[in-house]
Amino acid sequence: MMLTLSVTAVSAQPAIPRDAELEAKIENTLSKMTLDEKIGQMLQLNLDIFGKYDAKGGWDIDETRLDTCISKYKVGSILNAPNRAATIEQWQRWIPLIQKKSMEYMGIPDLYGLDQNHGSTYTQGGTLFPQPINIAASFNTELCRTGAEITAYESRASNCPWVFNPVVDLGRDPRWPRIYESFGEDAIVNARMVEAEIKGYQGDDPNHLGKYHVATSTKHYFTYGAPWSGKDRTPAYVSPQILREKYFEPFRAAAMAGSLTMMVNSGSINGVPVHASYEYLTKWLKEDLQWDGMLVTDWADINNLFQRERVAKDKKDAIRIAINAGIDMSMDPYSIDFFILLKELVQEGKVPMTRIDDAVRRVLRVKYRLNLFEQPNTGGKGYEKFGSKEHADKALQAAEEGIVLLKNEDNILPLTPNSQRPTPKILLTGPNANQMRCLNGGWSYTWQGSKAEDLAEKYNTIYEALCNKYGKDNVILEQGVTYKEEGQYYEENVPEIEKAVKAAAQADVIIAAIGENSYCETPGNLSDLWLSENQRNLVKELAKTGKPIILVLNEGRPRLIADIEPLAKAVIDILLPGNYGGDALANLLAGDANFSAKMPYTYPREINSLNTYDYKVSEEMGTMTGAYNYDAKVSLQWPFGYGLSYTTFEYANLHVSPTTFTADDILTVTVDVKNTGSRAGKEAVLLYSSDLVASIVPDNRRLRDFIKIELQPGETQTVAFRLPAKSMAFVGADGRWTLEEGDFLLRIGRLTAPASCKATKIWDTPNI
Repeated sequence: MMLTLSVTAVSAQPAIPRDAELEAKIENTLSKMTLDEKIGQMLQLNLDIFGKYDAKGGWDIDETRLDTCISKYKVGSILNAPNRAATIEQWQRWIPLIQKKSMEYMGIPDLYGLDQNHGSTYTQGGTLFPQPINIAASFNTELCRTGAEITAYESRASNCPWVFNPVVDLGRDPRWPRIYESFGEDAIVNARMVEAEIKGYQGDDPNHLGKYHVATSTKHYFTYGAPWSGKDRTPAYVSPQILREKYFEPFRAAAMAGSLTMMVNSGSINGVPVHASYEYLTKWLKEDLQWDGMLVTDWADINNLFQRERVAKDKKDAIRIAINAGIDMSMDPYSIDFFILLKELVQEGKVPMTRIDDAVRRVLRVKYRLNLFEQPNTGGKGYEKFGSKEHADKALQAAEEGIVLLKNEDNILPLTPNSQRPTPKILLTGPNANQMRCLNGGWSYTWQGSKAEDLAEKYNTIYEALCNKYGKDNVILEQGVTYKEEGQYYEENVPEIEKAVKAAAQADVIIAAIGENSYCETPGNLSDLWLSENQRNLVKELAKTGKPIILVLNEGRPRLIADIEPLAKAVIDILLPGNYGGDALANLLAGDANFSAKMPYTYPREINSLNTYDYKVSEEMGTMTGAYNYDAKVSLQWPFGYGLSYTTFEYANLHVSPTTFTADDILTVTVDVKNTGSRAGKEAVLLYSSDLVASIVPDNRRLRDFIKIELQPGETQTVAFRLPAKSMAFVGADGRWTLEEGDFLLRIGRLTAPASCKATKIWDTPNI
């Protein structure tokens, strides 16, 4: 076939269509502002700075401090909760007072922000959902949207209009302590989930958010989840192709979905701190995508440019670099130095007024889109569903759909009483058996998720949920290994494994709830990916009793368990399912609900085989003939997209049309899915593509789309995907998007169908 080459340039359309009336209001406000007021709008302080703690640890605003700071420094934004989650009554006292002062001294409302990372995490009595990694495992974008809608509603009930969420850092390195905050390792899963979540948070019109919606801050732009060392906030080294194709994709999707703000990666990419990169902040995001939202730093991150990254000589120099690169708001929690130094930089001509005005427009645009000028406060009447059973039911459903069944030998599950098997006597063991902190993970009432058990007392631990399901007389609790609650997340007390082994004599089945205690960010760093030796020894000793073992993995990232997995009859990964996780697990164990989740990341078997499902084909090879063994096979415990159910599904009749295509075509991919089991069930249908030959080494396969369906026993449904041919393009060695002439395979389940591109097309634009 003769090669036909075409090069196409495409101009970007604005991510959010502008509202002329709203833009006129922004310009009118901007024209009346002094330099002090403009710079103040670009500063965000932590709530702690405005108050004080009493002898019992209680916190309250000091109105004099608040008055002084806002009147003198014109602060435009405040964030965070003091110490731990506040009551709705406290938020309704604090935030209106802040708004009162802001309107009094500037006529401009404050933009208050909270880390509502998986529900109302910083308001007592609110609804906590599973962590994002569980939502990713559900492969259900509707669950994602619904959770965001409820979180927005409950945040506004607390008078908070801005949430630092969604998180779409690709979780591709299991060593990283923030895996659970992401939607897993795949770019398309993260992109589809962030689109759904932004819609849930912000509603259908990003120019006019209603009183039940909040502004999002998609984070952390970008490549934050790829630390070379595996440690939090350390540098990333990523090829330009993977950077553009994978790590940028969810943020591109977020921008086009209308995310009003984004938070910037604390670290560097290939030696360039993101907070200092004009290319990444302004060129890629604001110019190429025509995104008119606002960029905020992460916690005191401008300081890193001189304290850690060493690209600035001092704080003033760091501010100059960051603001000129495209930062619009500095989260400088405990200092007003930003205000003083940026004003000096403007007066010295080192930061142009055009850059200041652009940043302030973006801050004001968020506030006008939130209608804060007209309605600076929300909550009270009209928010009666806060923490309601209706919201709880949605969180329970999300928990059930986000728990993965990984092994079920001899159909030991479900543990359902029947004529052949009476109610089983269960030994529940392991450090995660009777603690809410483990189920919720970090960002749950407190930053680390610790010292907040009292705020989750009304919810059920795994032990309490099993007692409710099977009867207290049928559940023996003997943990064997426990965490040292006052220590680091990984510290454990002296084990008492012999007690658990002795208790096993009274049991028919052993459920070992193992994994991790809660952690977040840098305190969650680790040096050993293996599950703790105490916990693995607990399972090994229990296996010697001959009683069947069900492993329940409760963890924020995959911990290595290759030595104990063979000892178990069943393995369930509950990840971090939230306040209703214990109930969800009990329902699934008993068969009152069916498993439908799939792994959102590749679960490694060994420390030297940390890989992702979309690895390059050359990364895996068989043993070469000759004197040397060059074996480089990828070793994994469970693959991305793997998950079992109590029913079975059969795929048939995979068709692709057209089978030959050009870059402008849309392929229709259809497949029949049949529930061949005896139970109703939900199935996530995943569509992959493989480029068989390319000018640079192709990926093994790439997920292109997914949908979740529900089928009754014997029911068949035809699933159809519309796949733009250009979505199978890759970034070539020259940095340009390329779709090459040649053969592809489309894959769903075990089925494959060929398709062929008739002509190569190269796009002369950064986005297609």
